[in-house]
Amino acid sequence: MKIKALIAFLAITTSVMAQDRKIDVESKVVTNHEVTIKGKRVPYSATVGTQPVWDNNGDPIATLFYTYYERTDVKDKDSRPLVISFNGGPGSASVWMHLAYTGPRILKIDDEGYPIQPYGVKDNPNSILDVADIVFVNPVNTGYSRITDPKANRSTFFGVRQDIAYLSEWVNTFVTRANRWSSPKYLIGESYGTTRVGGMAYELQNNQWMYLNGVILVSPTDMGIDRSGPVEAANRLPYFAATAWYHKQLPSDLQSKDLLEVLDEVESYAINKFIPVLAKGAWATESEKNEAIKMFARYSGLDEEIIRQHNLDVPYNFFWKDLLRHEGHTVGRLDSRYKGIDRMDAGMGPDFNAELTSWLHSFTPAINQYFMNELGYKTDIKYNMFGPVNPWDRSGDNSAESLRKAMAMNPYLKVMTQSGYYDGATTYFNAKYNMWQTDPSGKLKDRMSFKGYRSGHMMYLRAEDLAQSNEDIREFIKNSIPPAGTPAKY
Repeated sequence: MKIKALIAFLAITTSVMAQDRKIDVESKVVTNHEVTIKGKRVPYSATVGTQPVWDNNGDPIATLFYTYYERTDVKDKDSRPLVISFNGGPGSASVWMHLAYTGPRILKIDDEGYPIQPYGVKDNPNSILDVADIVFVNPVNTGYSRITDPKANRSTFFGVRQDIAYLSEWVNTFVTRANRWSSPKYLIGESYGTTRVGGMAYELQNNQWMYLNGVILVSPTDMGIDRSGPVEAANRLPYFAATAWYHKQLPSDLQSKDLLEVLDEVESYAINKFIPVLAKGAWATESEKNEAIKMFARYSGLDEEIIRQHNLDVPYNFFWKDLLRHEGHTVGRLDSRYKGIDRMDAGMGPDFNAELTSWLHSFTPAINQYFMNELGYKTDIKYNMFGPVNPWDRSGDNSAESLRKAMAMNPYLKVMTQSGYYDGATTYFNAKYNMWQTDPSGKLKDRMSFKGYRSGHMMYLRAEDLAQSNEDIREFIKNSIPPAGTPAKY
């Protein structure tokens, strides 16, 4: 009987101690810190927690996890900029820009972005927190964000238009709760996050009546701009040239030049000569084809015969596999500075993304330690670096046009694009093409700018580019706030 009683007691105790593995719909932990940015002390508070997503009846159906950094020695919040930050995927947490770019704490990595041990974080002397407060937002199923109502329809969240709509509503609530309606406001998005913030700029203005001063597009997607056919094929060449230059695979006369000098030459060729040959297709003359093959090989580091076999349309995947095949390496997709090793040198594409495994190696332990040990947020929920968001409804992706309309409606609104030259997923030249095509009239182009960096998709992982890209954001913010009393009119 004593044994039975003990078993019963243990069962009851275990039941009482057990906790459901779920995130609180509403939560908040506030801590205070300071960081030295550009040689000056900046005190700040860090608010980490969850805020609901409501349905049309006002019932919570999901909760979004966020981290909000607010400088605490600033009294005039009305003129203090607020930056609302999103990463991409879709299905990616906000960890990347949060813990490696604009936030006050960044990864311990080497100067080129590679993992080192022991893992952890350190102060970010380049953070934009000196000039703007920042909130990092995790969409549903990323980070600690989750659907909380089991009856909620997943299609409410997982699609281009749905994502833009519910996140804009969430931002409205956040800005209201934080009492930041008077602040100059900015959206920053990386990768798919550029599709997100491009659409949100219009959604916030049109349906939330919230007007912005700026949108920052980091490593942008195609944002709904068509570039199929000859344009798509030709637009790859400048990226191929950048990567080949980095790995010293170009002819000596090109290799001896600076990267930007080489890219100017390749861009001019791609636009003015390569596209016309591709457009002619089978009707291009033999001499035109041969010259195009010769120039493609010169600028890409690939063999002429391979280019001929591809009819001048070499896919990215093959390039990543073939450029360093003779050395027994592949190159990375998101950052082609990174090398990989495949099971065999033969094949049409790499076995894995060399850069992504490196990044996950660095980020995952750091973000989990950071929330628990420094910001005091503890939960049994897994932090989803990448979360389940499929199937994703990709219909209605017209975010470049949405951004154009937002700019047309708001004379204050400016846009800056940031891209790494070695990014093969969202190439810098396609980012330029986005900028050229977003407003074909050219009436808005004086409010658009482009910044390029000698790194990849997450250009900020390289120490030199971390400093420069943050400085570019800092200047963009300062230059997009009009003098007091300036009317928003044409």
